[in-house]
Amino acid sequence: MEITITKDNFDQEVLQSDKPVLLDFWAVWCGPCRLLAPTIAEIATEHPEIKVGKVNVDEQPALAEQFGVMSIPTLVVFKDGQLYTTSVGVQPKESILALLP
Repeated sequence: MEITITKDNFDQEVLQSDKPVLLDFWAVWCGPCRLLAPTIAEIATEHPEIKVGKVNVDEQPALAEQFGVMSIPTLVVFKDGQLYTTSVGVQPKESILALLP
């Protein structure tokens, strides 16, 4: 299941998560983001051990700025409340899964 992440629920859903968190920074107008969305949804469904969050950069510019998101889609992985890794651009599912701890 994908969770919409906002500045209001970021601490609870991401930093305090007991699971690794995969955040997808995206926007409605972004073509590559739309290409990546089904892959992110598959990962969310197939890997319950991972929390998957979506951050709309137009609605949450402070979060995008906080993590230096300059291009979208950007994937950011957190583990134990710490930034683990980031990746920019559309990637195959295997590459995304390889980012996870």
